[in-house]
Amino acid sequence: DEVLFFVCFLAVASASWVPAMQNDAAPPVAKRQQDVLRLLFKVTEPIRARFEDLKNSAKSFNPIADLTHYTDGGEAVKRLQQEVDDHRVLEHHHWFSLFNNRHREEALMLFDVFMHCKDWATAIANAAYFREKMNEGVFVYAVYTAVIHHDLGKDLVLPPLYEITPHLFTNSEVINKAYSAKMTQTPGKFHMSFTGTKKNPEQRIAYFGEDIGLNVHHVTWHMDYPFWWKDSYGYHLDRKGELFFWAHHQLTVRFDAERLSNHLDMVDELYWDKPIYEGFAPHTTYKFGGEFPSRPDNVRFEDVDGVARIRDMIIYESRIRDAIAHGYVTAKDGSHIDIRNEHGIDVLGDVIESSTYSPNAGYYGALHNLAHIILGRQGDPHGKFNMPPGVMEHFETATRDPSFFRLHKYMDGIFKEHKDSLPPYTKEEIEFPDIAINAVGVKGELKTFFEDFEFDLQMAVDDTPEVQDVPITAIVSRLNHEPFSLTADITNNHGGDVFATIRVFLCPRYDANEILFDLNEGRWHCIEIDKFWRTLHSGDNHLERKSSDASTTVPDIPSYESLMKMADAAVASGEELHIEQFTRSCGIPNRLLIPKGTPEGMEFALFVAVTDGSKDAAIEGLEKDEHGGSHAQCGIHGEVYPDKRPLGFPLDRQIPDERILEHFPNLHKSIVVVHHEEHHKDH
Repeated sequence: DEVLFFVCFLAVASASWVPAMQNDAAPPVAKRQQDVLRLLFKVTEPIRARFEDLKNSAKSFNPIADLTHYTDGGEAVKRLQQEVDDHRVLEHHHWFSLFNNRHREEALMLFDVFMHCKDWATAIANAAYFREKMNEGVFVYAVYTAVIHHDLGKDLVLPPLYEITPHLFTNSEVINKAYSAKMTQTPGKFHMSFTGTKKNPEQRIAYFGEDIGLNVHHVTWHMDYPFWWKDSYGYHLDRKGELFFWAHHQLTVRFDAERLSNHLDMVDELYWDKPIYEGFAPHTTYKFGGEFPSRPDNVRFEDVDGVARIRDMIIYESRIRDAIAHGYVTAKDGSHIDIRNEHGIDVLGDVIESSTYSPNAGYYGALHNLAHIILGRQGDPHGKFNMPPGVMEHFETATRDPSFFRLHKYMDGIFKEHKDSLPPYTKEEIEFPDIAINAVGVKGELKTFFEDFEFDLQMAVDDTPEVQDVPITAIVSRLNHEPFSLTADITNNHGGDVFATIRVFLCPRYDANEILFDLNEGRWHCIEIDKFWRTLHSGDNHLERKSSDASTTVPDIPSYESLMKMADAAVASGEELHIEQFTRSCGIPNRLLIPKGTPEGMEFALFVAVTDGSKDAAIEGLEKDEHGGSHAQCGIHGEVYPDKRPLGFPLDRQIPDERILEHFPNLHKSIVVVHHEEHHKDH
């Protein structure tokens, strides 16, 4: 009887250790959305008692009790559980950096567990369990990347990171005020200023690098296309290396356009043998770990102990430039990979970043990733003062530092060297027979302005059950623009319907000295505004495309509180939750679609190319389904990139003759003016 009782006791006890859902079906979007939001509520503190299911899983779930719930037979979860049992994982309340090898290893172990979960119940139980066992930074990164890449995360909206980890996006002065408000139980709205003063010329464009929406785009792009990705996770990241080049090239040219809007020269590239002219004081602090390090002006690069020597970076650069000159990359096995073609940019991007896709990381190094660490450590390169990582060692904070854009201008120059080694496009590659653009226009005004944006700081401050939350928010000034539409009148003399790709670029006309760019020089500074597909009927066609639909941008993601209210209401009512338009966080904020311009008006060339969509489109149905709406620089989750042409086509290669526009009626250039309204009033 005692033995029988013991067996029955074990059976009952173990039943609470496995997820209740035993099939592969996922619950409705609303329930999954609610679970994720609850998991991410105040991640530095234990799961709230009111989230009963999650709290129970955190206490009693046994991840290795039933390994049939994992596609790998439980190998990933057994490995992670052993690390936890051996007390090898990073403690709670410690800074996390993806560039720290051990931190990244732990985040990927947890990510691996999530990716091998067969059903939602197993995934959410594991998340609740390991949330209480692992570092909060490790946990947030693993959850965000798993939701992005796992089928179970489909249709879910990740809350804005500036509300989940606000310390990485908010000035320390505002954080201190938030703590005071919480302690005194006084609601507060605190204005957040940009770093620096008017004595620093870089202050003029701080609104761009410190834009919290742009910060989210940058970190999310690196979650969508992580350098550590292996195809064994489920699929290949199509054209990842080329997208690395293009997304960062676009950040750089946008930064240059903002500089020109503020009467500054375009950013100069970084040199390993010259000082870093611009210093940077981040005015941000880790929630746990002290202040982000500052860097004074005119710092000369020093080797970073245990990371890299500057001469190694110069050698890596030299090897990459040699590959470009020779037209091939040397693979690990000694074979040659031809890069003097339209696919070479993809190989080169993998090499320069470098990602796990690099064909020879041992030889070509990791120019981009190591450069981020080296720049982040220049305040304490030898670890003498035990400083935490600098802003360049976090994708969330990197664009705040002007040296980020100098670094990427330097890498952009290497990519340009490769692009310039390719032959110009031929007549057959550019033309679209029987298609002519008659006119391109703008419906509405190209007018920008600054507005105040308010975001929640509830998760910035510590909490106890005895102390009630009070409304605490930060208010930051951000660039926006009036809504407008682009119009195009196109004639199709083909004799029937044709499928067309419409490519739109906005290019600065003058440099900071008011010298006109020629076409071949100016093309490299063009901002990709939009790319979309349309059917052109026989005869005349009038196209109109709203600025809010641009495939380079995303709208504002609803706040955590708004998402939670919507999810709770949908779960309670049993109705469907429709938030599909917010499922992508990767994309330039739509507010930043056009550069700031100037009060007197700044001229840009509006360049439009119409190409053969039947040859360009890599997937079907693009006219009706834009797959998240930000595919131009962020691709489509789990699928091939929708456009077969090189990114930036047809402006990515040299244009030896300015008369090209006269010979191709499917290309069109017009002049537009962007005005900035300094004293904007809401309508």
